[in-house]
Amino acid sequence: MADKSNRRASGQDLGASSPDRIRNVVLVGPAGSGKTTLTETLLAASGAITRTGSVRDGTTVCDHDDAEHTHGRTISLAVAPVVREGTKINLIDTPGYADFVGELRAGLRAADCALFVVAANEGVDDGTRALWRECASVGMPRSVVITKLDQARADYEGLLAQAQDAFGARVMPLFVPVRDGDSVVGLTALLAPSSDPGVAGLRGDLIEAVIEESEDETLMDRYVGGEEIDEKVLVDDLERAIARATFFPVVPVCSLTGVGCTELLDLAVRGFPSPAEHPSPDVFLPSGAAAAAISADPAGPLVAEVVKTTSDPYVGRLSLVRVFSGTLFADQSVHVSGHFTAFFGGGAGHPDHDEDEKIGALAHVFGRAQVPVERVVAGDICAIGRLTRAETGDTLSAVDDPRVLRPWSMPEPLLPVAVVARSKADDDKLSQALGRLAAEDPSLRIDNDAETHQLVLWCMGESHAEVTLERLTERYGVRVDPVPFVVSLRETFAGRAAGLGRHVKQSGGHGQYAVCHIEVEPLPEGSGFEFVDNVVGGSVPRQFIPSVEKGVRAQMERGVRMGHPVVDVRVTLTEGKAHSVDSSDMAFQAAGALALREAAAAAAVTMLEPYDRVTVLIPDELIGPVMSDLSARRGRLLGTDKVGDRTQVLAEVPQTELVRYAVDLRSSTHGAGVFTRTFAHYEPMPEEVARTLPERG
Repeated sequence: MADKSNRRASGQDLGASSPDRIRNVVLVGPAGSGKTTLTETLLAASGAITRTGSVRDGTTVCDHDDAEHTHGRTISLAVAPVVREGTKINLIDTPGYADFVGELRAGLRAADCALFVVAANEGVDDGTRALWRECASVGMPRSVVITKLDQARADYEGLLAQAQDAFGARVMPLFVPVRDGDSVVGLTALLAPSSDPGVAGLRGDLIEAVIEESEDETLMDRYVGGEEIDEKVLVDDLERAIARATFFPVVPVCSLTGVGCTELLDLAVRGFPSPAEHPSPDVFLPSGAAAAAISADPAGPLVAEVVKTTSDPYVGRLSLVRVFSGTLFADQSVHVSGHFTAFFGGGAGHPDHDEDEKIGALAHVFGRAQVPVERVVAGDICAIGRLTRAETGDTLSAVDDPRVLRPWSMPEPLLPVAVVARSKADDDKLSQALGRLAAEDPSLRIDNDAETHQLVLWCMGESHAEVTLERLTERYGVRVDPVPFVVSLRETFAGRAAGLGRHVKQSGGHGQYAVCHIEVEPLPEGSGFEFVDNVVGGSVPRQFIPSVEKGVRAQMERGVRMGHPVVDVRVTLTEGKAHSVDSSDMAFQAAGALALREAAAAAAVTMLEPYDRVTVLIPDELIGPVMSDLSARRGRLLGTDKVGDRTQVLAEVPQTELVRYAVDLRSSTHGAGVFTRTFAHYEPMPEEVARTLPERG
């Protein structure tokens, strides 16, 4: 596979000596819109490959991951460059499925412009709108590409109208399809002079829109006055409007026949912004102070970023890097800086890691293949092998002039998957394997819960979880089994109670003797634990009073009802008995634990459950169903707010009801709903719910 890809890439020089001859173009669109097939067709149209591969057969350049072949969809971002008119176009293919939005955001970080791909036989649904918002949130210039023109149920005009309704009036066709019966055989350029009366109206609308974006205030008057505006002037104005992300040209494309691909490549070269024309991320010093802004200047200070990390048990780690400033050389020593987690969260902080490392060979990537290169200039994308300390999102800079880039926003994984190693051999390899997967995929969070003692993989959804578990097995030979996820509950006393702890054992030789009486009473939420010594007359020797407290604390950790920690109680030691020979620290610890258990048996013990403050963002028409569902989950609705064209629903919901909410919300809203959650507080669980809980072992 690798050799075949290398032969495909060998026909073109992938080096770029100047940022103005580079275009970084990310393909964005819903799953099934044809992004990977379009990439394949563009590669063939430019001569980068001799024939197109098939997504179904697993032979495309970009879908080269084994998991992508198994699942039949794009899972990871991939880069495949083409050369057009002396300009290198880095095509960045990204997943369209919501579980892998982290890969999309990495692709947006690496790019300077986007091809927003929608299929002519599909509509503009809420998932498509969500992807458009992803582009808009980072100010990404974009062109709309309408694919699958020859498919059954294809409706180019209808989809164009939907796109304009969803994305705004500045989504306008730059070309129109030319048909021969049901087939699309070519395109007509609307900016070029034409005698075709069928396109006159569309051409006039386009020219007026482009002129409105122009910096020449006299241009509209001249056009209205009947002057024919030079096409080059219009193209220059169009390019500026695209770069500002205020105008979104539409290009129809048929990937099967290649119609529209030449026009699309020409648009990338002539109409899309170069790296020098697209703003670079904010730069900081290792101290957290702001640094001077950077630009795509090969002679500037070195600032590059790892946008993706892959790891292989045989090849090792491979880092996909976007160079924002300076020039990167093979075998160069660089400074590796992680993000300022605290700093970018609003407080002081330092990088997660901050160290020097010598890089090895550099290469341009072509899907799975790598083409060696000695240097990579600002604006370009490359691969670095065996960069062992750098992770996705890390900044590479000069050793004597270190910098760190403001990190891009990563999605919060909200689906917990608890796992256990299948065997001792699997357990021995599990930690290292998960560490590598987490370095590769920032949208995966690993949590060793100190309270429930569960190993939890926080994932974006079921597909993300499935792929993660498959990679554990296939890449690292680690087998795990999912187990039910346990929410961290609490226990507390509902009223006062007394308990007697009697630990007396005599079996020959040195015995064990300890007796203690305690009183337990509840405290307000958040008070924690208080231990009061109220012993008089020395019935419990002073040296053993801390032993009783230690035993009580140990039993509180183990729980007194369902095996969850006890909180918010005051325990008062009132009296006891000791033996001059057989009493000991361990005996009084055991007695203290027994006394708490007896007190619990004599009183009502309430289960406390954690509540999260949940914010759900949905289209207006889904407010009713979503609010009803939250109420059914025992949630308390706090209100709604209008956010743009959507509504934000606020509620407090028990964590036990949110375990699968990430999956359920996506399913019930067809991908239109998203939510965030933050811990709010603990409160008593209804007894009818508590009785259904399994006891922790």
